[in-house]
Amino acid sequence: MKCPICKKEVKLGDPEMPFCSERCRLIDLGMWSAEEYRIPGPSAESTQKPEDEEDE
Repeated sequence: MKCPICKKEVKLGDPEMPFCSERCRLIDLGMWSAEEYRIPGPSAESTQKPEDEEDE
């Protein structure tokens, strides 16, 4: 298997699996926290009801 960040080979038993190192693991975490990764789907704005249409 290859590290998703730097593409180095990673063995199944490696402690940072699926990453090759703590550095690559932290880079990936930073990308998630900066919202650089997104799951496709409708935007949050399109799924919310306008305030005047909310159930009372």
